[in-house]
Amino acid sequence: MTPEEILAHLKEKAPRQQATLDAIFAICLEQVEREVADFSFATIARLGAGRGVPKVQSIRNKTGENYRTLIKCFEGSPGARKRVAKPKAADSWVDEIEDPKLRLMANITLSKLAEAERLNRELIPPGLEIRIDDRSASGTEYKLSPVERRAIEHLMSDEFLNTWRLKVGSRGTVIDEQGKIVFKPGTLDALTKILKYL
Repeated sequence: MTPEEILAHLKEKAPRQQATLDAIFAICLEQVEREVADFSFATIARLGAGRGVPKVQSIRNKTGENYRTLIKCFEGSPGARKRVAKPKAADSWVDEIEDPKLRLMANITLSKLAEAERLNRELIPPGLEIRIDDRSASGTEYKLSPVERRAIEHLMSDEFLNTWRLKVGSRGTVIDEQGKIVFKPGTLDALTKILKYL
């Protein structure tokens, strides 16, 4: 059936919707003439605002079945240029919810989430590292003094190792000339972390 035949059939079937069906038909024809294949309900409702086309919600509702039928018959019409499909937004699933109350609640929740994320981005610049020290004493108690820092740096220095004829072994150990372990595995790694964080 051609769009004209479908329009005539729908107007016979629903005489009260004749004016609205004519308005939708006119908008769809304009889309075909412009060679645009965008016949989404939202687009037709937007283009027909103030011209007798119902709002998108009315088209999607149960009572909008005739409107949907008429719009869908234009999809793939000759002369309509295929539009490039836009990538779906992450929250496009909300539009597929049929229950209007549930769809509204989902939209409200998504907008609150977007606002919270925006505020977070304003408060915390990207790449900022936040450390929380939950120790009850003041932070200065856990900082190394310059003397303590130099002492640890000396333990890790080549000068210290050469003076005592020590060498670095595997897994962070330090061994003497006979191969005996002087610093246990992980000691040098632990000392490096102490210098880095205290």
